[in-house]
Order: sequence, then structure tokens, then C-alpha cells
Amino acid sequence: MTTSSTPSHWAPSGLAEEALSARFTDLHPALTKRQAFIESSRCLYCYDAPCIKACPTSIDIPTFIRRIHDDNLDGAASEILDANILGGSCARVCPTEILCEQSCVRNQGDECQPVLIGLLQRHALDNAQFEAHPFTRAASTGRRIAVVGAGPAGLSCAHRLARFGHDVVIFEAEEKAGGLNEYGIARYKLTDDFAAREVEFLLEIGGIEIRHGQRLGDNLALASLTREFDSVFLGLGLGTSHALGLTGEDASGLMAATDFIKVLRQSGELNALAVPRHAVVIGAGNTAIDIAVQAKRLGAQTVDLVYRRGEEQMSATHHEQEIARANGVMIHTWARPLAIDVASDSEVRMVVTPRSMRCSSRAHGSRMADSSIPARPSRWPAMGSSPPSVRASMTRA
Repeated sequence: MTTSSTPSHWAPSGLAEEALSARFTDLHPALTKRQAFIESSRCLYCYDAPCIKACPTSIDIPTFIRRIHDDNLDGAASEILDANILGGSCARVCPTEILCEQSCVRNQGDECQPVLIGLLQRHALDNAQFEAHPFTRAASTGRRIAVVGAGPAGLSCAHRLARFGHDVVIFEAEEKAGGLNEYGIARYKLTDDFAAREVEFLLEIGGIEIRHGQRLGDNLALASLTREFDSVFLGLGLGTSHALGLTGEDASGLMAATDFIKVLRQSGELNALAVPRHAVVIGAGNTAIDIAVQAKRLGAQTVDLVYRRGEEQMSATHHEQEIARANGVMIHTWARPLAIDVASDSEVRMVVTPRSMRCSSRAHGSRMADSSIPARPSRWPAMGSSPPSVRASMTRA
């Protein structure tokens, strides 16, 4: 589909390192102690709390908020971590606006906003002062478990198994553990080395070994794992990006969004990172938003996000869409990519329909309609007299 390394004709933005670093600080600053106390007092400690039902990891949200209000941060943090050992990263990246906070009973017209559950969760975990790891291992069971993948699923599984007294070996293809948290989250959402520190904290339970450079189907076989271990857990992650099926998709200048985010997150010097001057992002999910916003913050002159359907079908949350707009990303809906046109060695253009045909019947929903009358394609956006630039196709919906 696309290159997995930064195209050679991209160039650094020329911005100072300090200026770039300032663009990748926390998206949502942490609460102060006073702010956390005031916010925690808003929780009604509901019976049959809807926020718990909305939480994918079933954290007892009212209980940990009550403990914050009582200035028992260690107790609040333990309550969170008992349900979700990676609660620190979740507090930063989880779309709480469509989960627990959307379900909060405060989230209605007479109230200004729901309880800020995500920020309270972060406050508890960032300020807890554990003297030792908050959980202890049960007596050894003598069982050995293999976990393939040191991403969030594999790490969480390994920690829970270790608590039960099992010995766990994690097989990881990459040089670092963390998976999505280490390689795939927008840099302004998980800043500094937080993902690595969270892994270190998790491993303090003991009984977990990580073997790097182990890739299933390459130098690691499932058959051998099932023979050597009592059980095997597969936490393989998302894998490679899908092809778009466009003419010219293998042109230099295109890059998968996840590959670019990986390069960005592992970069020690942002001002040395090559970026396109003009970028087109194909797709409208949260990953598309992540790459569009980061390309703009890195110094791209223009970033256009192109989606083949309407805003109501975008899988990116409204909150994420507003982040993109606030960062100067132009969002174009009902524009279907048709082909990639290589104009020169340093310029790639995308050919799109100016406005895609669509239908809104109950049978189809609001989607692209098959039509015998093709929309007139155009090279988009027009280059005019601009200098040669790169149109980077970074992700798909």
C-alpha cells in the first residue's frame, strides 16, 4: 500500500525544537488538588451508576471519585488499577466523552457538564504514593502461560495471570513493550515516556518475562508455544494497514498513518523529523484525526482530511473533530478518492470526485450510491502556483 519509512523527499519543518515540543504537551492539562476536590464533590455516587455500565473495563467510578474527595488517592488509584492496570494511559486517551462522561447523570441541560471522570482518574493515578506495588502475587500455581504481544491486551492479561500465581512469558516483536500505547497513540495524548513507565510499573508484580524480537509466523510458532506452555494468549494487535485499492497507491510520498505515528513517537528530536509541506489524509476515524493534527503541529503548511461520506458517518468522535478544526485541519466530506497521480518526483496529487453521489433511503442509510452518472473527477486540491509539495495519503476510514 504505502511506504513504512518517511519518504526521502520530505524535509524537516525548520521550526525550533522548543517551539515544536510546546505543540506536543498534554492535550488536557492535569487537575490541581483543589480542582480535583471540587470536581469530585459533583459526583452523586449514584446507585446502579450508569457510568460504570459505560466503562469498557467496569471501573467502579463513583467509589474512586469518593476516595479522591476524601483525600485517599492511594485508595482511589487501587480501585482503578484493580479493574484496569493500564488505567493511567486510559485516563489520557479513552474517549470518555462518548462513554462514562456521556452517561453521567450530570450530563444534561441544567448542568454545565458531566463530572470530569477522565481527569479525575488521571489525578488519582498520577498522585498516588504507593510504597510498593499495590497488588501481590498469589502462591505459585506451577503453570506457565505464553502471551503473544506486549500491547495493552497482552500486558493486562499477563498482569492478571501473575496475580493469580502463574508464571508468564510475553513474546513481543518490537524493541519496546507497550504496543499501541508506545507506538500508536498521538504524541500529544501520551506525552514523554509515560507508556514506558506504565509498563515498568506493571512488571513490578513479578513473574512476568518479556522476550523481544519474537514475531509469530516468523521466528515464533504457535505449535511450539502450545507444547511448551500450559496456555497461550494471543494479543496480536491491529496488524498492517489496509490497501485503498487506488491507482498509483505505491507512489513515493504516501505513508500509512500508523507508520508515521510510530516514527513520530520514537523521534528524539522533532525538528529533525521529515514532514510533508502539504498533506492529504484519507479517512475519518480517530487515527486519521491523530495524524492530521500531528502533521499540522509538526509544521505542514496545509492538511486536508478527505472522507467519502458525511460528518454523521465519521467514526471519529465530535470531540476529535473539533480538535482537528482547532488545529487548522480542513475536513472535506462526500469526496471519494479515485486515484493517486504522480506529478513529479517530489509531488503527488490525489484525484477525487468533487462531490460524491449519495443516497439517504432506509435501505441504504446515508452512504455512497451506485450511479451510472459519474461525478466529474478533479485533481484536488488545486496546486496553483505553489512550489512542488507532497500529498501524503496517510490513513483510510
